Amino acid sequence: MELKNKRVLVVGLGKSGLAAALFLRDRGARVTVSDTRSAAALGDSIPALLEAGIMVEAGGHGLLTFRRQDLIVVSPGVPLDTPEVKYAQQLGLTVIGELELASRFLEGEAVAITGSNGKTTTTTLIGQIFSDAGLRTQVGGNIGLPVIELIAESSPETWNVLEVSSFQLETTFEFRPKIALVLNITPDHLDRHKTFELYQAAKAKITANQGPNDYLILNAEDVAAQRLAAKTEAQIYWFSGGRRIKQGAFVHGESIFFVAQEGGKPEPVLPLGEITLKGAHNVENVLAAVCAARLAGVSAESIRATVATFRAVEHRLELVKTVAGVAFYNDSKATNVDATMKAVASFPRGIHLILGGKDKDSDYTQLGPLLEERVEAVYTIGSAAEKIERELAGVVKMVSAGTLDRAVADAAAVAKPGDVVLLAPACSSFDQFENYEHRGRAFREAVLQLKD
Repeated sequence: MELKNKRVLVVGLGKSGLAAALFLRDRGARVTVSDTRSAAALGDSIPALLEAGIMVEAGGHGLLTFRRQDLIVVSPGVPLDTPEVKYAQQLGLTVIGELELASRFLEGEAVAITGSNGKTTTTTLIGQIFSDAGLRTQVGGNIGLPVIELIAESSPETWNVLEVSSFQLETTFEFRPKIALVLNITPDHLDRHKTFELYQAAKAKITANQGPNDYLILNAEDVAAQRLAAKTEAQIYWFSGGRRIKQGAFVHGESIFFVAQEGGKPEPVLPLGEITLKGAHNVENVLAAVCAARLAGVSAESIRATVATFRAVEHRLELVKTVAGVAFYNDSKATNVDATMKAVASFPRGIHLILGGKDKDSDYTQLGPLLEERVEAVYTIGSAAEKIERELAGVVKMVSAGTLDRAVADAAAVAKPGDVVLLAPACSSFDQFENYEHRGRAFREAVLQLKD
């Protein structure tokens, strides 16, 4: 992609948007950034951009700004149905995302991980397995560094392990990972994608450009993920925690096995007892990582050594502290109903569950049977509280806490030794917090202030 002297507009000045703008300017493009937030809200970003010779449009998008471009790069947080973006597409202008832009310049091979849940844990685990095995590895994308910031350190020998979201994938056109993983596809972000079908279509773009020499790793127990098998030219590997499969990773007895090709002999990789992560969903994440690592040439022995020492990623079923015999777990990354169900299923009973935040057009009634079986009380917070209380009325005791601090205090006051206080909110964080990390840190601070 030739960028020198091209007029390029970056829409959305989040972390990836800022990185894209600076990268484009370094490549000789004439860059403008546009954001609906005010100049005051954008803070220190504006002086840095102006110093780099980048024009800044704050407080809204101007149609003329969009019309005057050769290329438009949209940040993941900017919906494609934004009127100005639709206008640019109608004019025939090229509109891509930061992931697509970065992929044109990134050297080495890409391992791309997507799914409604488990992406961050699996991405981090794969990166650690690769690194421990001596492979030159970078990890980024939807976690850590934006993909565009990985370009400078990439080389033909690099494995780029990337968490990719539906928001990032929907603006890709040539992105082609060597190894693609789809962990699961359950309803999420319907406030953005409008329908489950459109959400699935965005996820499917992870394999759209793969060929016969590439690999697609799919969850054999997830119906929506299974459908991608008919939409790819890549070699398909499966993973399953419930049954033996012909090609991929599976659980048999108390161990994980890998089969390199149909008809091949199952290779023992590691005992289940050596997985330190809680929950059956994390066994699936390990199975997916086993597939990716073996396809990249990492030995079973090396995989086993890394998995045995791998600990929960921050904000993902992370044990914060045990206070007076009550364990407090931070799963702030559980931003949809399915993730919350997996978190609740990780504990047998005695759960005090904190739910709420910004609703994503979710159906909370799905939580009913599991809450009735395992949860002592639900403490609601945020703008979704009223909807959650209405949809789960009569299922379990409800406490309208309003704020996260109050929910922690209320739960701590009644929880008994052996109980669990679990933040697994089933909502995004954007009503009361900057992001799920901010929410998780606030939960941790509230717990650490409790007295034994």
